[in-house]
This record gives sequence, C-alpha cells and structure tokens, in this order.
Amino acid sequence: MRSAAVGFATVMVMDVHEALADVGVRVPDVLLPTTALASWAVVACDQFTSQPDYWQQVEQLVGDAPSTLRLIFPEVYLERPDPDARIAAINDAMARYVDEGLFVQHPQTMVLVRRETRHGVVRWGLIVALDLEQYSWQPDARTLIRATEGTILDRLPPRVRIREAAALELPHIMVLISDAQRQVIEPLAAATPRLTRLYDTELMLGGGRVTGWAVDATADLEAVSEGLLALRAGLDPANPLLFAMGDGNHSFATAKSIWENIKSAIPHDQWEGHPARYCLVELENIHDPGLEFEPIHRVLFGADRETFEAALATQCSSFERVAAAGTDEVLDVIEQPGHQAFGYVDADGPAVYRLDEPRASIAAGTLQRVIDGLTAAGAASVDYIHGVEATDDLGRAPSNIGVLLPQVAKDTFFDSIVADGALPRKTFSLGEAQDKRYYLEARAIR
Repeated sequence: MRSAAVGFATVMVMDVHEALADVGVRVPDVLLPTTALASWAVVACDQFTSQPDYWQQVEQLVGDAPSTLRLIFPEVYLERPDPDARIAAINDAMARYVDEGLFVQHPQTMVLVRRETRHGVVRWGLIVALDLEQYSWQPDARTLIRATEGTILDRLPPRVRIREAAALELPHIMVLISDAQRQVIEPLAAATPRLTRLYDTELMLGGGRVTGWAVDATADLEAVSEGLLALRAGLDPANPLLFAMGDGNHSFATAKSIWENIKSAIPHDQWEGHPARYCLVELENIHDPGLEFEPIHRVLFGADRETFEAALATQCSSFERVAAAGTDEVLDVIEQPGHQAFGYVDADGPAVYRLDEPRASIAAGTLQRVIDGLTAAGAASVDYIHGVEATDDLGRAPSNIGVLLPQVAKDTFFDSIVADGALPRKTFSLGEAQDKRYYLEARAIR
C-alpha cells in the first residue's frame, strides 16, 4: 500500500496489483512465439469433434512447422487408442519449444485482443490470469468467478492428465463480464494507436483475423482495476458474480482441480505466487455487440424417432411434432415465445417439437434429460455441435438425429445465473466453431 495526501487527510491507495488481486485478477507473464502465426494458431481443441476432416486439414496446413497443434489434444481424437502417447508427445513438444527458445516473454502484460470473424464481425477481449481461489464450479456457488453450465466431473480426468505434467498453458477459455458502461475493455480498444502491437495474423481455415496489443503501462492496468472494482461495487455482496465462464468451462475446472491438489501439498505461505493458482483466460464484455451467443446443438447417433419420442414423453405432459420446410423455418419457430420448442432433423428432414408442461425450465434442460436417459440406456450416443449446417448435415445421416436449440438471451444472462445457478451443460456457445479462440498466447505453469 502507498499513502496519498488529500487536503489535510491521508488515505491509503491500493497498489494496482493488490487492487486486481482483490477482484481475482493477476497480470500474467505472457509467452508469445517467434514462429509464423498462421500455422501456429489453432482453434480450440473442443471444436469440430465430429468432423475429423477439419483436423486432417489442420495437420496438412501445419506440416512440420511449430504449432499449437502439437501442444493440445483435439477432442476428436480422445477415443483413439493410446491417449497416453499423445499426452507424452504434447509434453515433449512443450519442453522442446521452450528449450529451442521459441517463445519471447512479455512480463507483467495483459493482452488486448481484437478478433474479426470470417463474417467481418469484430469483438474485443483482454488476456488476464484469474485466481482459482475465487472460483467454484458448484451449482450453488457464490464466488466472484463461477461456472455458467453444469460441470461434468467425469470429463475432467483426461484434461487433468494433459495439464498436470504440462509446462505451459494455452488459453481457449473465454470469460464474461457484464460491463454495460463499457469501462474495462473498451477504453483500451480506443487507445490502440498508442499501444504496442504484439501480433496480427490471419487465422487458418476461415477463422478470420486476430490482433493483439500489450497492456503493461501502470496507468492502463490501474484503469482496468478501477473498472473491475466499480463493477464489483455494483454487485450483491452476498452473491457477487463478476466473472462468468463463457467458453472452456471444463478447462477452467481442470485448472482448479490441479491447483487444489497442489496447494494441499505445499505450505500456505507458498500459495500466493504459485503459477498453478492462476489460469490464463480472455475476458470479454457480454455487452460487446460483436460477441455472438449461439446455442449448442446436439446430434444423437444410433437413435431412432420412436425411441426419442418415447423418452421425450417422460419429460413433458404432451408434445406436438410439426414438419418444417427447412432449418430457417425451424429456427424462426423455436425462437417464438409461448411454447418451449426445439428443432429436429433426421433422414426424413426437419421438424419442430412443441412441448406442453415440460419438466425443465428451458429447452436445453428438457433435451438434456431426454439425452441423459437415452445414453444411460445405451439407446444412443451424443455429440455437441456448433453450427446449424453441421447439425443438419449430421442429423440427416442414417440412424442419426440432429436437435436444434433456441438462443440464450444475452441481456438476462448474468441475472439468470445469479437467480437460478448454472445452466444445463452445453447450453450456449460464444459464436460458432470457427469463431472460437485460437491458441496463440502461452504462460508457464510449472
């Protein structure tokens, strides 16, 4: 702390790092590669999980060049034999890249990110490290940082195995703030002419473009801390949701799980500066007009309509199935108020299901109950799909069913989480698959 005179009084002024720590934020030491970014930056590992052709294209584009492809485990490959070999290769690649001097460290630096999607939509973000001590994935959490969707604990072990021996973390996690006054990220976006540009690159396979600037000046860091402190001051002290998971809920939960194991084995006085206590993320303002909320759709494999409808009947008093001319009509209908509804696609084409007296409050919740019942009975398997076109294509294949969900409202999102807790898992996505974060920045975690 430092003191400052104001008239005849002396008040204590919080150091910028103390102020940020008070809201669960740490200024990270960011690592950036010296290699060509067009082949370095790869989309988040949990995208295109039912489209191996996409990842084959990535392999062909990357070739032997240094790439984050060698540092991640695309989930499309999770069911392949010998995952341990792939994890070992990831750890070896991390060590090799570090030993070869591939990275330049930018100490005590946040990164302002400008992302332009393939559709020309622009959104802004800020790379920071968040304090895992101020996070919980529990549905009834009252922490500053929390999950927005149900966390599936049995999905953590493979992620834990990847991260626990890793030397580096590379963020695909996007975390939301509700900043209606645009006082945290947007002033930095207006100041890019005076900031140092760190990178600027096209992203592979229709990913758009990304540009990053260093935010390391004390005055800029203080402005960020003041904005975040102002946001927290406006929250209910008993339920202060400041940071809500947008994308990467299970990756953040994995970091938390590992930190809990580490801190149990070290003295309390070593917790404060331990690198594993923090997780690198991109903050985004939910009020950014370029931040697009998209529903996450479902595809059932090895399923049939009769079995699906029998399971659906257990989750509502009745339902009506109406054929549709195409997915555009489906989307128009399911967004209309008055009925809980979802879209459906199989080999016979698209339709809409309207439900009466559903057991869950939103369509995603009802569908998840149906899907959980089917998968538990061995009557189907499921994948979660970003994008209407991909869901439509996969749903039309024999013995498949595609399910299309309505959008989640941005304007009531934070209020819903505060009032009702986490949403059903895989309810929403920040854009479609190619709009996600691409791995680019890194941070040492060992």
